Amino acid sequence: MNVAVLLLLGLGLLEAEGRCFFSRTQEHCVCYNLSQKSLGSITQCLAATVVEFRGGELERYVAFPISDLNPSTIEMLGSLVIRKIIFGDLLVPEILLARVLRFFSYTQVQELVFESCIFKGRGNWAEMARQDLPILSLHFHNVTSAPLTGREQDFSSLSSWLETLQELAVTGSHVTSLPCSIGRLFRALRSLDMAQNSLGDKSLMPTFCEGAFPQLQVLSLQCNNLTSYHSVCESMQLLRELQHLDLSQNKLMADPSSSCQWPVALRIFNLSNNGLDEVLTPLPPSLEVLDVSCNHLFAVDISLSSLKKFFLSQNMLQAAPSIRNYPMLDTLHLDNNLITELPWDEVKLLGHLQDVTAAGNPYNCSCSGAGGVQALAGLVHLGQGWPQDYKCHSPPHCQGRLVKDVLVSVLQCNSAAVIAPLCIALILLGVAGA
Repeated sequence: MNVAVLLLLGLGLLEAEGRCFFSRTQEHCVCYNLSQKSLGSITQCLAATVVEFRGGELERYVAFPISDLNPSTIEMLGSLVIRKIIFGDLLVPEILLARVLRFFSYTQVQELVFESCIFKGRGNWAEMARQDLPILSLHFHNVTSAPLTGREQDFSSLSSWLETLQELAVTGSHVTSLPCSIGRLFRALRSLDMAQNSLGDKSLMPTFCEGAFPQLQVLSLQCNNLTSYHSVCESMQLLRELQHLDLSQNKLMADPSSSCQWPVALRIFNLSNNGLDEVLTPLPPSLEVLDVSCNHLFAVDISLSSLKKFFLSQNMLQAAPSIRNYPMLDTLHLDNNLITELPWDEVKLLGHLQDVTAAGNPYNCSCSGAGGVQALAGLVHLGQGWPQDYKCHSPPHCQGRLVKDVLVSVLQCNSAAVIAPLCIALILLGVAGA
């Protein structure tokens, strides 16, 4: 059987009339609702590194006999340069997927993506036992399938492959839990994205049990149903290699009695968009990047000796945090707060800080307010918002003006610097006259 026909029958798309479109510059080919009449257009995809199949229903092919491949077909599959295949808007009988997936072992495909697909029924995954696949990255977004609980045997048949998988994403798919035994199969997984699901505080501890995801470094739990900062911290205790954790877009709340300690390897922590009115503690001890933007923070009073990047945009801060609390800081974002002055004098003392963004704040442009921002602009990079998004809010005669255009007079802003020398001069003249 022709290799193109095999892929289409097994994974996809001999359905409504359609065709393929190839972008040579992007090496990307997209096929829509291919039919037997338009099948010839898939040949142009053979030069693509990314192939995308959109639209179709595969139930009619469930009973289609799929035989083992002959040597010439295997050789053809191995010669293809395709590295990524995307399947979108498909109804996929799982029994058909289970029969076809093993043929990917003859390809060089490293990334497999399913978007807006419905997986129907249960497949017989026994044929995949001890079967290796070159696929290292597997993504599911907005998919519907049978619950994961009770399917440990299915995943066990895939263990030879899953033990080598490095990146897994299951997003926007209403997942409420991931059984412990399944997590233990992912021995080499480095990145796990479970964003936009229905994970709750109680579902995390069983998911990240002893032996599950032993090499995990990057974890995203963005936009789930998490509320207890302490419970999430307790659930992470066994992820000893975890370096990057994203808890943004949840509704986390503090527990004053919590003494939980985060994994010591954790360096990047995202707590943005949680409705926080204070920075949750304790924080990872060796934190280098902290994002608490898009919250309701009025003040920040924490010290982190290893912190390098601090993101505080879109809060309600009335003053910038003391930079002395972060001696290694090189990036500070303060956009869209209620800050009237910037601590440029502290920046002079700390040479690490290079990137500051503080646009959209109501600056007081009398003396130190305008002068501080202008001085800071000469010391660090103020980002694309400078100077057009740095405007005066007070005093009234400066309101609406760009901070950079405010003339800061020495006599007006530091009268002591002028009056003191004059007084000394007068005294000296008086002495000389006497």
